[in-house]
Amino acid sequence: MQDDVLMLPPTFKLYKDRAIAIGTFVGGPLVAGYLAAENFKQLGQKSGAKAAWVISVLVTIIIFGGIFLIPDIDKVPRYIIPLSYTALAQVLVGKYQGAAIKKHIDDGGQTYSAWRAVWIGLIGLAILVAIILCILYFAAPDLT
Repeated sequence: MQDDVLMLPPTFKLYKDRAIAIGTFVGGPLVAGYLAAENFKQLGQKSGAKAAWVISVLVTIIIFGGIFLIPDIDKVPRYIIPLSYTALAQVLVGKYQGAAIKKHIDDGGQTYSAWRAVWIGLIGLAILVAIILCILYFAAPDLT
């Protein structure tokens, strides 16, 4: 008799792992944290949302700290770092949310468009640039 029950599709939307990767490439690891955290919240996994934020903040600090501290970083092709954190984000999202996203879609649930992730990435990029400029302004006021 269980098969006769009509299953309604989920009423919330999620970001696909590909959309998260695109938004991450545009806006950095903090955008990955935001998008993954939003998925975790929609899935009712608040601890996963917190973990996504913690990981994205730590990765951002490591990346930008490394950029300023690693000697000869200017010899590394500029696309390597964004591709690296984008690949990391896609792997982590696939591992921790992939099955839930697939089930959501299979159950008739909808997903946000990749364009929404791009816009969020652009907003995240603007925020990140503003933070870096503020840090540089206060850390080295004689340069401005």
